Amino acid sequence: MSDFYTAKGDSGTTGLLGEERVKKFDPRMEALGTLDELSASLGLARSICTTPNAIVLKSIQVHLYEIMGEVAATIENQTKFRKISGSEVLDLEKKIEEFSKDVSIPKGFILPGDTQASASISLARTITRRAERRIAELLDHHVIENTQLLRYLNRLSSFLFVLELKEIADDNNVSLSLAKDGD
Repeated sequence: MSDFYTAKGDSGTTGLLGEERVKKFDPRMEALGTLDELSASLGLARSICTTPNAIVLKSIQVHLYEIMGEVAATIENQTKFRKISGSEVLDLEKKIEEFSKDVSIPKGFILPGDTQASASISLARTITRRAERRIAELLDHHVIENTQLLRYLNRLSSFLFVLELKEIADDNNVSLSLAKDGD
């Protein structure tokens, strides 16, 4: 048997961090898949960013893996994997305040694509919103208990919006594209 596969998932189930197995289409697996996709999209954004913003994105990716660990744990094991608390939410709020000093709220809807970095951040923001919906569902069904995960993702989407604006503002050769009626 290869170190790169176990074949246990061939039955259509996957193991959690604990003794439980769930269907691959279980809402928990949907949440984990979305969080994984979000981390990959942030990795893409990080590889494109030419500013110090890439460092911030890397720390966010680490937090996403911590969230995935907690979501992947069975209910009795979740506290063993709990890393996200109110302090990580406060850190994101501070970053939003810090980064928003350099930008202003647009007077219309942004059309993603002014720069590669800002477009990739915009994509990550939309995936964050989906992850937020998936985590809200798990909380509502009492599959997970830590409400800070939802708060973190909510702030993350706001931070990524500000970061998208900052990436555009930091590029002196680009101006913000807005969707306007009749365009």
